[in-house]
Amino acid sequence: MKLSELMAKVPVPLATFEGDVTNDDMCLAIDISEGQKETFGNYVVVQGKVEGVDSSINPKTAESTYIREGQSTTKTGTQRSFKVTGARRIGSAFQDYLFSTDALYSVGEKAIVRYIWFCLLNGVGEKGKVSILVNSDSAGNAGDDAGFDVELRKTGDKPEKYVYSVLE
Repeated sequence: MKLSELMAKVPVPLATFEGDVTNDDMCLAIDISEGQKETFGNYVVVQGKVEGVDSSINPKTAESTYIREGQSTTKTGTQRSFKVTGARRIGSAFQDYLFSTDALYSVGEKAIVRYIWFCLLNGVGEKGKVSILVNSDSAGNAGDDAGFDVELRKTGDKPEKYVYSVLE
C-alpha cells in the first residue's frame, strides 16, 4: 500500500491532537523508487501481515573520569533502528520489494532507502535514510505462515523533522 492510499483513508492529522498513542497510530513508510529524487508518491507503508514494528533509539555514549568530579557520561550519537516482524505476504509492496533478489542481496548504497516515521494522529515525525537488513525471509513450522524478520537501521545524517502534508 502506498502512503498516499493509506492517508486517503485516515482523517487529516490534527496538529493540536492530544492523547494516547497506540502502535497502530504510528506509520513507517519507505521510498522504493529507483531514482535519487525523493518521490513521496513512491513511499510504501510497512504493513500487511506485519505483527510488530519495534522502533528503537539507541544512544551511544563515551565515559570519562575527571579529577575531583568522578565519572561522566557524554552522549556521542544516536542509532535509530526499526525491527519489523510478521508473516510473508505476496502482493504487499513493502514485502515484494524486500524479498526481491535485488534488495535481498544489495550491498552498500544499494541497500539504503529513504524512510518516514510519523504519528497518524498529528502528522509529526521524522524522515531519513536506513539500511535494510533482512535477517530471515522464511521461518516457521510446517502449516504455519512463513515468518520474516527485517531490521532497518539509520544511516547517514541525523533524520529531519517530518510533518505530513496532504499536498504530497
